[in-house]
Amino acid sequence: VQLVESGGGLVQPGGSLRLSCAASGFTFSRYTMSWYRQPPGKERELVATITSGGGSTNYADSVKGRFTISRDNAKNTVYLQMNSLKPEDTAVYYCVAPVLWGQGTQVTVSS
Repeated sequence: VQLVESGGGLVQPGGSLRLSCAASGFTFSRYTMSWYRQPPGKERELVATITSGGGSTNYADSVKGRFTISRDNAKNTVYLQMNSLKPEDTAVYYCVAPVLWGQGTQVTVSS
């Protein structure tokens, strides 16, 4: 049972990144999935959530209009498309299912 994130990296302000999270070992399509992040020196915060069928999403106010969460249940994968990135988006991003966390992927926004 695991979640494996990928797609992080270094990007300039205003740039884009797409994070992916591959799930295995459980029935992915049954669960709401979320992305959290932890900025350096700060607590973890919820970024976005998507329901099991993908029909409903929610976002933190700080990312609304810039980030999009989506999922492909056939591929057991959830995505986070991040556009118009800002330095304050710098954080370790985690993919989360109920009671299961990925290892995280670093996103750094800097010129």
